[in-house]
Order: sequence, then C-alpha cells, then structure tokens
Amino acid sequence: MANQPASRTALVLFSGGQDSATCLAWALQHFAHVETLGFDYGQRHAIELDCRGALLAGLKSLRPDWAEKLGESHTLAIPTLAEISDTALTRNVAIEMGEGGLPNTFVPGRNLVFLTFAAALAYRRGMTHIVGGMCETDYSGYPDCRDDTIKAMQSALSLGMDRQFELHTPLMLLDKAATWSLAHELGREGLVDLIRQHSHTCYLGERGAQHDWGYGCGECPACRLRAKGWREYMARAV
Repeated sequence: MANQPASRTALVLFSGGQDSATCLAWALQHFAHVETLGFDYGQRHAIELDCRGALLAGLKSLRPDWAEKLGESHTLAIPTLAEISDTALTRNVAIEMGEGGLPNTFVPGRNLVFLTFAAALAYRRGMTHIVGGMCETDYSGYPDCRDDTIKAMQSALSLGMDRQFELHTPLMLLDKAATWSLAHELGREGLVDLIRQHSHTCYLGERGAQHDWGYGCGECPACRLRAKGWREYMARAV
C-alpha cells in the first residue's frame, strides 16, 4: 500500500456493478489511496467480476489523479455463502417473492459477511475506511442494506477488532436516478458512459442485449430498477 495514513486510505467493496462503480469514483474523490475488494460467492451473475477490469482501466483513463490513487484490486472467494443459501442469486431458479415479503434474491447475511471480510482485510492493510454501495431508498427491502444495519456493523467491527472503522455508504439515501446523477457529478459524461457500457447489474448475468442504460435481460428486478433510474435521470437532465 502507498505510504499514506489510515485516515487518507479506503477499501471499496467493488462488485463490478453500477452502484459499486459509482462508489469507487466517490472514494477516489475523497481519499488519497483506494483499494478495491470483490467477492466470488457463487453468484449467478459472476460475470460482474469480469467487468471490473474494464471499469478500473476506464477510471484510470478518465482522470490521471484517479489513476495515481488506485491501488491493489483484491478478490476473495467465499463459496460457503452459496452453499448455505437457497436463493435466486445462487441457484438457477425463477426470481419471485418469498416468505415475509422479501424477494428470493435475498442472500441472508451477505452484506454482514462482506463487511466482516472487508474489515479483516482493511485491518491487515492498515486501513480504517470502508466504502459500500448499500442503499435503503431504491432497493428490494433487504434488511442488510438498511442504514441501521450498517451503523450496527460499524460498531461491532470496531469493537471486535479494536480499531475505529468508518463505513461509508454514499448511496444510502439516493434513488437510482440520483445515483446516475452522482456519477455525472463525479466524472461527467465519461463516467456515466463507462458505467453504462462496462458495469453489470443483471441478476441473470445477461450481457447480450444492450439498452440505453447498459446490458442486461431487461426483465429481472435489478434491470428494471436500473432502467427506471436511467429514464428518470434523463428526464431530470432535460
């Protein structure tokens, strides 16, 4: 890691999706050294992990100062998460609503596991700031995306590792249209186009069809949410 104090470094949960790509740009605006972490947990849309290389290359080409700040890209394999899950993100089953009003795309404990592994890696790397794309505005009701959950995790991780971690969720109160707007604010049209072309959101891992908002099946909840946000973003921009 670059010789930077912990207060000026950040670890970004970077899946290769729209939200995490926007969060990475946000981190590059706020910290002097930024590293990324992705998880291979047996997700159906693991193609998102392959998208990270093009996104990182694009970010570096957009801004020379961002290129200087970008550090190591980490990937952790945690297949056990898929083994104990029975969800539409880790099994080849139809996406539908499950018991209790939650969609069957909910992977129980996923963000809790992600943040725990991220904090362990950050601890080893001498970092205290962790950035994630969790959002409770435009989401499917996932309880581990709520602001209260993230604040509780921050307290638990800080206590459990005896290090004062700070979890940043810049998208927490933004809808998808506002997330597109934030990308434009951070990197203008270049960043918006990069996210449209190279990030991946579709739960089914579909990248065959290109839409105005990017690639995807166009029918799964993630695609519909991204498309809706794009339409609203474009309407606000007029």
